[in-house]
Amino acid sequence: MIDEAVLNFAPGSLMLLNAILAVVMFSIAIDLRPSDFKLLVQVPKPLLVGLLSQFIVLPLLTFLMILALQPQASVALGLTLVAACPGGNISNFITHRAGGNTALSVSMTALATVGAIVLTPFNIAFWGGLYEPSAAILRATEIDPVQIAITVGLMLILPLVLGVTLNAKRPGLAARMRRPLQWLSMGIFVAFIVLALAANWAQFLAYAGGIAGLVVLHNALAFGGGYATATVAGLSPFNRRAVTIETGIQNSGLGLVLIFSFFGGLGGMAVVAAFWGIWHAISGIALAAVMNRTKARR
Repeated sequence: MIDEAVLNFAPGSLMLLNAILAVVMFSIAIDLRPSDFKLLVQVPKPLLVGLLSQFIVLPLLTFLMILALQPQASVALGLTLVAACPGGNISNFITHRAGGNTALSVSMTALATVGAIVLTPFNIAFWGGLYEPSAAILRATEIDPVQIAITVGLMLILPLVLGVTLNAKRPGLAARMRRPLQWLSMGIFVAFIVLALAANWAQFLAYAGGIAGLVVLHNALAFGGGYATATVAGLSPFNRRAVTIETGIQNSGLGLVLIFSFFGGLGGMAVVAAFWGIWHAISGIALAAVMNRTKARR
């Protein structure tokens, strides 16, 4: 029945979520300088490996997991959509806590966010279309990749550009805003998700139990895929921690916006994205605590 369930989410609430995510992205962007992106030119390999892990390895592992477990159509599409999103906005904080390369994590988040304009709608359509139950939902909803790209661009790219510009032009102001804005934006985002779930609490409880195991497994595959990709590519432990965390922390807030904007709040998809948003923070912080027990070789 989860494929027929629809979570209640008012249009005004969706606009508020868009605004909150834009503020969260801006709060991250004011920590960036144009010089941070020189890393791409100077040492491109870790960044390219990270993007490979984020946009190719994770969607592939997700598809193989779906083929093996055969979840309901909306749940499978929710897993696919989360895997198609760029790295989450807490990945930089968690990478720092893990003793990994925070500069690499920041650059990966920024580049993945830019790349998401094209790669997120492509991965949703491509991988979702390969699993027939999910393909039926995609055909019925007639998703427009261009509209998804526009949504991603307005929510993520514009705040990113504005934040980097502010930090370059007014570094003193950006420095004063940085910490309070990051805590405020994350607090508002968490409160919003809690309130949204409260409005649909009965449905969330009805389905979350069956989905929890899939999300935990999916998140473990994401971390494992990032670690394996970085290891096979020969990255240092310092860079490997950043790639691992960047792959395992997904922008589930963006996933929720796409679900309510283009899929009508389809229950299985929304519960997957909401549970991901809770679980990846818990698992990421726990993984960082384990990693931080030893100093990573650079």
